[in-house]
Amino acid sequence: MSDISFHDLSRLDAGQRADLLRRAETDLSVFIDKVRPIIQAVKEEGDAALVRFAREFDKATVSKDGIAVTPAEFERAFASVEKGVIESIEFGISNIRKFHEEQRPETMWMKEMRPGVYAGDRYTPIASVALYVPRGKGAFPSVTMMTSVPAVIAGVPRIAIVTPPAPDGSVDAATLVAAKLAGVETVYKCGGAQAVAAVAYGTETVRPALKIVGPGSPFVVAAKSLLSSVINTGLPAGPSEAIIFADESVDGALAALDVLIEAEHGPDSSAYIVTHSRKVAEAARNAIPGYWSQMTEQRVEFSRAVLTGKRGGIILTPSLEESYRFINDYAPEHLEILSLEPFAHLAHITEAAEILMGPHTPVTIANFVLGPNAVLPTSRWARSYGPLSVHDFVKRSSVGYVTSPAYPELAKHARRLARYEGFSSHENAVSELREPYLGRGRDTPA
Repeated sequence: MSDISFHDLSRLDAGQRADLLRRAETDLSVFIDKVRPIIQAVKEEGDAALVRFAREFDKATVSKDGIAVTPAEFERAFASVEKGVIESIEFGISNIRKFHEEQRPETMWMKEMRPGVYAGDRYTPIASVALYVPRGKGAFPSVTMMTSVPAVIAGVPRIAIVTPPAPDGSVDAATLVAAKLAGVETVYKCGGAQAVAAVAYGTETVRPALKIVGPGSPFVVAAKSLLSSVINTGLPAGPSEAIIFADESVDGALAALDVLIEAEHGPDSSAYIVTHSRKVAEAARNAIPGYWSQMTEQRVEFSRAVLTGKRGGIILTPSLEESYRFINDYAPEHLEILSLEPFAHLAHITEAAEILMGPHTPVTIANFVLGPNAVLPTSRWARSYGPLSVHDFVKRSSVGYVTSPAYPELAKHARRLARYEGFSSHENAVSELREPYLGRGRDTPA
């Protein structure tokens, strides 16, 4: 269909090709200017600012004493959500829990570096973490599942969810169900930049946290950027993005079906079909309108904005190698490899946060029930970040232990290097000045 963006990579210059790599949050300056006063208001006014911004931005009525979700609200959520949906949440959490339990590091390890010299790592949970669950363009109990489960497995003592309220001041019922089933019972009704500020500085109701994780709009990303010196903002997770790579072994209509998955999240999403096959490209282009006829009006609006705009559509490459090159340059959040031989392509793709193999593994399954985490780095950050994991909720301490017999050799070498670098106290600490204080037992670590 003519209004679907169609990009022939062989005909684009370097600037036009670079434009295809841009995401909604690439330039945050306009958002930063807007969120700066929001952050300041929350810092100064606390709950009063959260109540005001809920009314202004979410069109929601929330009172100061209603910011925190109550036990009664959790009970009502379980009563209102269909049993089948609860069953599917339980199914998803089971797989997510199993996957992330395998990620959990051993509490401590130590190895003998040389006789009498021991070193290792110790892992302890971060004391407090906030989980951001978006709502603006839909309800996302799946994000609750993906963020809560690894935090609980990591043993974080204090976990809180922040999520925008509905107009009636409620929190999405399935989100509350997912939180409870995952093991999180503290939920605050605030979203956007004001939620990031609330967990960074704390308010009368919202307790401050050491870290915040979870995807959000450019406003959330901008707030995280401004507050990165106050709170650990975790991996960069902004608006949804996906590449559906299809080779000549699959029908382009299948690629069309799957490119709509992430495109329907919102007009700030990014979604491309990448193929070196003109037949596949044309088939995909022709199939998309038919799928729109089977979608809800809002999701058609969102996905049409993406696929007819500057951050989506179909990319025809001149060769298979150029498809690989574009994918690696783009470094997508989600990547599907649609091929009857997907593993033949895998070795050529190194820059993607999530790689889903073959026609039976669409993004939908990974987003909800596969097991690996679906909170993923966006905006090309897949080049240096991986998916959210248990490791995001623990901190690592190095542990060292030197026995009495091993000390002299290490001290000799350390003393020489300290003298060379000009640090006299470093040198003194491993000189004869230390000798009177040292015992001579032959000790080993417990």
